[in-house]
Amino acid sequence: MRVVVTGGAGFLGSHLCERLLARGDQVVCLDNFLTGTPDNVAQLLEVPGFRLFRTDVTDYLHVTGDVDIVLHFASPASPIDYLRVPIETLKVGSIGTLHALGLAKEKRARFVLASTSEVYGDPEIHPQPESYWGHVNPVGPRGVYDEAKRFAEALTLAYRHTHDVNTGILRIFNTFGPRMRPNDGRAIPNFIRQALAGEPVTVAGDGLQTRSICYVDDLVTGILAMADADHQGPINLGNPHELSMLDLARWIVDLTGSSSEVVHIERPVDDPTVRQPDTTLAQRLLGWTPQVPVEDGLRRTIAWFREQDERHAFSAPPLAPETTEQILHG
Repeated sequence: MRVVVTGGAGFLGSHLCERLLARGDQVVCLDNFLTGTPDNVAQLLEVPGFRLFRTDVTDYLHVTGDVDIVLHFASPASPIDYLRVPIETLKVGSIGTLHALGLAKEKRARFVLASTSEVYGDPEIHPQPESYWGHVNPVGPRGVYDEAKRFAEALTLAYRHTHDVNTGILRIFNTFGPRMRPNDGRAIPNFIRQALAGEPVTVAGDGLQTRSICYVDDLVTGILAMADADHQGPINLGNPHELSMLDLARWIVDLTGSSSEVVHIERPVDDPTVRQPDTTLAQRLLGWTPQVPVEDGLRRTIAWFREQDERHAFSAPPLAPETTEQILHG
């Protein structure tokens, strides 16, 4: 199949492109490099069937030739990013989704939206089933991301019902793995970076707030299952194993062999107290459950961060987007 991946040079998108190519699909990777980087897909540039284009889906979206699947993964996904670029976050969730849906409509392609557990906000139902409408503060600092995704879900269903586009919605819970940016503001890269540097590991608030973390390889398996199906969703994808941020920080300190101490900092506004997916639908409709134990995933991720530290200590800086124009359309 020929698959378009928006946001394909990001953390999650790059893993998705890699797996699609490995199973024999052709991939058109679109990214404006706002939070992604061409270095995430540099290893794919010589792979037959892979094309990389620097594209902002909020401006214009056109792909020549046939397209079988459109996977819309373009969006800042870390609080530090969407607080830095709130307008861009809202635009990619609204205008970008409109353009991606338009492409799917034009090509008669399957469309899958990467939505988020953030649509549940600070949930009052635990764990969160897809039937739960959420508890979101639309005017809080996180509202630009939460509401962009909620609007994107509504737009996706409108295209399904009005234009008969074969759409699906995935609500993705906290995901981790190699290629996360060390300074992207999310807990796992923060904890790993601080622990490897021997710095204090900073936990927000008392650290008793919980998350359910899923290794990226498992998540990509679930995404591909949804892409190949015809379910409309929404369907939760995530690891139902719940743990506190304090326990996670201590776990990472232990796995890195660090001498770092865990310290507490101010908790962000609207930081959810609990987050745990009900994955019954994913199990029943997609036959999907996470397979990688969290500790194994953490060990792999820590090893990748260590490798990056060593590589960057003895190599030139990574490619900047403006230096890669010659390879983007090759």
